[in-house]
Amino acid sequence: MRIPRIPAHARQTLIGLSALAALTGAARADVLDDVKARGTVKCGVTLAAPGFSAEDNAGKREGFDIDLCRAIAAATLGDATKIELTPMDLKTAFAGLPTGAVDVLTHRFTWTQSRDVSGLKFPKVMFFDGQGFAVTTKSKASKIADLNNATICTAQGSTSELIVADYFRAHNLKYKIVTFASQEQAWDAFVGKRCDAAINDRSGLAARLAKLPNRDEYKVLAETVSNEPIGPIVAQGQPRWEAVVRFTMNALVAAEELGVTQANVDEQRNSQSPDVQRLLGVNGDLGVKLGVNADWAYKAIKAVGNYGDVWDRNVGPKTPLRLDRGRNALVANGGLMMAIPVR
Repeated sequence: MRIPRIPAHARQTLIGLSALAALTGAARADVLDDVKARGTVKCGVTLAAPGFSAEDNAGKREGFDIDLCRAIAAATLGDATKIELTPMDLKTAFAGLPTGAVDVLTHRFTWTQSRDVSGLKFPKVMFFDGQGFAVTTKSKASKIADLNNATICTAQGSTSELIVADYFRAHNLKYKIVTFASQEQAWDAFVGKRCDAAINDRSGLAARLAKLPNRDEYKVLAETVSNEPIGPIVAQGQPRWEAVVRFTMNALVAAEELGVTQANVDEQRNSQSPDVQRLLGVNGDLGVKLGVNADWAYKAIKAVGNYGDVWDRNVGPKTPLRLDRGRNALVANGGLMMAIPVR
């Protein structure tokens, strides 16, 4: 029987997944108990992506992914400030999660089958994204087909490597991939004119463009070449912690569906709606079943607001990223975002 040749990029992926599987073989103590005993939630976040995880002028890290971390801390410990943030690239993030270096990744990583079955668990999608290409406005490229024979920068081991290979092969296009240790390094190389284009999630490209003083010299091509469901990640074998992260994220979405906001959450505790009463811990035992206090969701919403609040504050139309909700709108508004019923 002829053994098929494995492409170089596939071999790298298999090696990375094997290493990850080996790391996850070592059992870790119950993470929820660890978090409570330590009194902080350790979150792995992206290195520098405005709107998602970046330092402000005072050196304080803020953004969409930081708010998700703060919500988890508020739900688990009753205090959104009880967080430890560790900026990580892809390699260190995936290695650090199963060993306990961090409790959760609120980093911008895509939920894929290979990652899921190799020790990474994605409790809930919190951002529906897709990959695209950035080029300079002086570039002759107005569509992806114009990138034939182009040099493309991306991060080593990222899903972008496989996406480029699959898309260009399927469309009979030639290219040269140049990989770097992180998306930040790949973007810097693109801006430094070491390649013709950069590929990343479209939200990530928007974040990086927002950071440039000469953003008008760059553009993102209109086509989206993949679906990228993104959300917090926990290690496998931690069902209690996975549930806390999942339903904290779910509470933010449910709050928006029910009209509960950061501004009115105190008033809403007097609501006569059974769904609102259960969500905010006025009635029911959902918090007890999760292993946290009854007001876990109230504390999370009080700290960061509902999903729409988090979106608008960090990446929405009035921010430098100028992102419309699109697929991230609630199902009731024509999007894909939906809460698991709070009951």
